[in-house]
Amino acid sequence: MKISETISPERQYNTRLGLILFVIYLLLYLGFVLGNAFMADVMEKKVLLGLNLAIVYGFTLIKMAFVLSMIYGWMCRTEPQTPTEIDSIASEQDGAASEASARQDQGSAPQDQASGEEGQ
Repeated sequence: MKISETISPERQYNTRLGLILFVIYLLLYLGFVLGNAFMADVMEKKVLLGLNLAIVYGFTLIKMAFVLSMIYGWMCRTEPQTPTEIDSIASEQDGAASEASARQDQGSAPQDQASGEEGQ
């Protein structure tokens, strides 16, 4: 049995998407590390409100992690449920509904009897 036969297309898509977004973040982080290691003079330059490039780049990395996670959450696909899972969920819901109905019927019966006994 091949692995691709057991993994749903949705899961394959989600995995591929996650890896692509990871590689994007990895390249951004690699640029940050290499910039600090080999171009320290460039990273020390003030670029925004008196902050140097290293600080701005670092905060941008943090924001990008959040943005990429939001993109993943937005683009991620849910796996469809199998017919047996749908049937089991439906039967559980039907069972819970019939139990609630039975409790409601039992709760109203003593009140009817009590009101009938009071009237006698």
